[in-house]
Amino acid sequence: MSCFPSLPNKADFQRLQEEVKSALPSITSLSSISHWHLPEVLANCLPESLSHANRTEQCVLQKMKQDFASMIASYLQQPITRWPFFVFLGGAMFCLLASSTCHLLSCHSEILSYIMLRVDYAGIAVLITTSFYPPVYYSFMCNPFFRNMYLSVITLMGIATTLVSLLPVFQNPEFRTFRASLFFGMGVSGIAPILHKLILYKDEPAALYTTAYEVAMGVFYGLGALVYALRIPEKWKPGKFDIAGNSHQLFHVLVVIAAYTHYRAGLIYLQWRDAKGC
Repeated sequence: MSCFPSLPNKADFQRLQEEVKSALPSITSLSSISHWHLPEVLANCLPESLSHANRTEQCVLQKMKQDFASMIASYLQQPITRWPFFVFLGGAMFCLLASSTCHLLSCHSEILSYIMLRVDYAGIAVLITTSFYPPVYYSFMCNPFFRNMYLSVITLMGIATTLVSLLPVFQNPEFRTFRASLFFGMGVSGIAPILHKLILYKDEPAALYTTAYEVAMGVFYGLGALVYALRIPEKWKPGKFDIAGNSHQLFHVLVVIAAYTHYRAGLIYLQWRDAKGC
């Protein structure tokens, strides 16, 4: 204001400043707005009008109004909800805690070993289920129908798989294929929302980055399951990996890497939706 005393509509601008101060008490002074680079603005405004100061002042004022509006919009924009991301983190922690508790207590007695093994399987079902929440919720945040449909399907499948893992009646050998099919179906069902996301947002870099992370997550989970099922490497040298380096330990390492990969994808989802909303 002191540099350009003849700014047009100076009184209106001052009134706007006072209104913003009263509406947003944390903004105490317009001098705190550090992104108004007047030298750059003047460099763009002066060359064609060195002899016409009023045009230069109008140009500067227009730039200030635009930056001021952008600053207010950024200030008022609230970050999107975080609960789907926290649901995934809680599911991952529950799975790893259940597995650790199973390994710690399963040697206590036969009955406790049986119970803890069931809890361990339930933890795996919880991890798979909650892993769907960030990608599904944030990918279809602006499409409530598909968001609710995908979340409902995976939640129901997760509840069914958890019950099958915990209830004694389903532990009989004749239900082994049924139990394996439920876990396999939960994992494969993630392909549908990922492909749907790529169709809707094929031009969004965030959609491609998150898909790359999700593919890497699937590779780590699959590799861990393969190592565990084939008993690699102890089947090649029996007795050499009884203490360290056996398939079960490698399986857990790969699961942690996969969960961390999914965590990194979740951060990209949050940044994407915070910046663009719907």
